[in-house]
Amino acid sequence: MSAATPQEAVTWWNLPNQLTLSRFGMAVLLFVLISYQFWACCLIVFVVAAITDWLDGYLARRWKMGTALGRNLDPLADKVLNCGAFIFLLPLGQAGGWLLPWMVAVIVLRELIITSLRSFMETAGSKFGADWLGKIKMVLQCAALVAIFILLTPHEPSPTWTAVYWLTVVLVYGTVITTLLSGVQYLWRAVTLFGTAPGT
Repeated sequence: MSAATPQEAVTWWNLPNQLTLSRFGMAVLLFVLISYQFWACCLIVFVVAAITDWLDGYLARRWKMGTALGRNLDPLADKVLNCGAFIFLLPLGQAGGWLLPWMVAVIVLRELIITSLRSFMETAGSKFGADWLGKIKMVLQCAALVAIFILLTPHEPSPTWTAVYWLTVVLVYGTVITTLLSGVQYLWRAVTLFGTAPGT
């Protein structure tokens, strides 16, 4: 594939942004599939969505197609997809019964608070992008959801599936812990940046 021209690089309707926007559609499809408990289809849709999450960022950097719209839509699409999946899984009593309401509340509230904080800080002129702990949190969220969908696909009891079960438990609790830690880290970072801003 040939490199993008300068004109292509500045347009908002470029391939990376199209991939990001497609993730919103895949999120809606995923929620419908969860409602009908089509777990194998859920797994496929979620994995494809996760691939587009990596691919849109890679292409935006590779072809220099980064836009303000893309930088705002990409994390929003991630939050809609992941938080929505956890929310839709919860009332079904799925994921072995240990995906608890407080866990989902922690995940969703953290995302809402940090997203609002990021918008405020960037509006104030401070760079407030994702840090390493936030990226680990995102990876664990995706891994936990993949493990949940694998666990929920029809299968016969076996030692392998027992291992998958406990791996899923570890991933979900790891997600909650890193969600809390990264949220605290972002809040501390915001306080530090705000404290060093001119006029404070």
